[in-house]
Amino acid sequence: MLINMKEMLAVADKNEFAVPAFNIGSGAILRGVVECAEENNAPVILAIHPTELEFLGDSFIKTCIDEAHKARVPMVIHLDHGGKFEEILRAIRCGFTSVMIDASHMSYEDNIAITKKVVEVAKVSDVSVEAELGTIGTTGDSYEGGSDIIYTDPKQAKDFIDKTGIDSLAVAIGTAHGIYPKDMKPELKLDLLKEIRDTVDVPLVLHGGSSNPDKEIAESVKIGISKINISSDIKFAFYKKYREVLAENPKWIEPNAIEPPCIDALKEVAKFKMSLFNDIGKADLYR
Repeated sequence: MLINMKEMLAVADKNEFAVPAFNIGSGAILRGVVECAEENNAPVILAIHPTELEFLGDSFIKTCIDEAHKARVPMVIHLDHGGKFEEILRAIRCGFTSVMIDASHMSYEDNIAITKKVVEVAKVSDVSVEAELGTIGTTGDSYEGGSDIIYTDPKQAKDFIDKTGIDSLAVAIGTAHGIYPKDMKPELKLDLLKEIRDTVDVPLVLHGGSSNPDKEIAESVKIGISKINISSDIKFAFYKKYREVLAENPKWIEPNAIEPPCIDALKEVAKFKMSLFNDIGKADLYR
């Protein structure tokens, strides 16, 4: 069942769970996420970054759309961290049901201007819009970029939502993109999240959610996070297993022999995230 993000997160926000947005960087990863979602009766977001779309091509989105239509659980096809208006237009033309415009690195006024422009175009096609206020950090090993964390200001967040008409807001409360190094100890500002949740009336999104402590992530869902982005963790599990399989079977060349155990490794991590976000079994709420 293919729906847009506004529909997806309205249910999550009301029922206190978060939908995982898994970055889909290949057909094998897509298969693993779709299988895991159906096996666990869990709604899911298929997220694709502009660099992934450039590599995979527009035809890959047709495959995602087909998988979503056939699925027994609700799915969203989402452009993750669109940085240019042209990338947003491409995604809408391809059939994405949700887009993110990330102009958080711009001035506040410019962020409002481009986000408002995206909302005006997207709404015509019933495509939902996510934007970001504040900046997410980076560990330096993620294509999603980032910078030093600039925390989201609750009052500014309300003003931003009022002026742009966005459907969901990515907030900066202490996460970073990528896998954290061992000497990096992330900490979410949950008090800040509570203040933002009490101030705004749209679903909130957590980016860079791969390596934060599970207890903090679970608590953020209880407070009001409705969507959590996961990319590095599932890819790390997939390609770690890939290297092991090739090391044990150096002469193997067939993807249908190499990739199944890698997909299983990915699904194990994806299921854990679904459970952590209270997402398992929630597909029934959309029927």
